[in-house]
Amino acid sequence: MRAGDRDAYAELVNRHAPVAVRTASLLGAGPDAEDVVQEAFVKAYAALGRFREGAPFRPWLLQIVVRETRNLHRAAGRRAARERSAWERTGPLLAGAEAGDPAAAALSAERRADLVRALAGLSEAHRAVVTCRYLLDLDESETATVLGWPRGTVKSRLHRALRRLAAVLPSSPTDGEGAAGAQEVTHGR
Repeated sequence: MRAGDRDAYAELVNRHAPVAVRTASLLGAGPDAEDVVQEAFVKAYAALGRFREGAPFRPWLLQIVVRETRNLHRAAGRRAARERSAWERTGPLLAGAEAGDPAAAALSAERRADLVRALAGLSEAHRAVVTCRYLLDLDESETATVLGWPRGTVKSRLHRALRRLAAVLPSSPTDGEGAAGAQEVTHGR
């Protein structure tokens, strides 16, 4: 294997992949466990020159899997922090005051602030579809193109996202049914 025999390395991959995937899964890699393991095998192959002759391969590989799983968690934490920061900067843009009646402007600003908080609580896919469809005013076909999804996926995710928004947005004193903010989004206001 150290001499570059790819078949020998493929045998090691076949032998150790199940335990490596199990390790990554148990350490919290979730649906990314196979990606973590693939990256670990690539890094292990690149580091074969540092592998100590006669040492067991499995613990060495699993050490790399553990490191890659930690890297996944750190990257997810950084991504979540970037998303929070982006929403903190975006919120004031969406919740800006309207000209005209001060009471209506205050109510409208409050509803937009509620909407921004509710959008921030959606999954990335649901936030993306609502943003494209209603905040960027794209039609279903344009939204599908921008997100790289089939049109049916846009429809189903949009439907689910609007249901989630309706469940968390406070009701309007005038609509009696709740989720006025979600209604504003669906009607393009």
